[in-house]
Amino acid sequence: MIEVRLFATFRDGRGKILEMSPDSVSTADDILNALSIPAEDVAILLINGFHSKPSDPVGDGDVIALFPPVGGG
Repeated sequence: MIEVRLFATFRDGRGKILEMSPDSVSTADDILNALSIPAEDVAILLINGFHSKPSDPVGDGDVIALFPPVGGG
């Protein structure tokens, strides 16, 4: 399984941690598409703790973390 950890507003209506079958996705972009998250809305994408791009491959046992832009003042 691929573990997908969502942060901040990405959790709205999706939950905190999701599991996806490696048979259904092959790149981080496939995960974003499955979750209806536009790639341009992702500020930080980590695969196994390393900064990554949506086009990077994912596989069984990987942990994906997705962070939206954070604002404040």
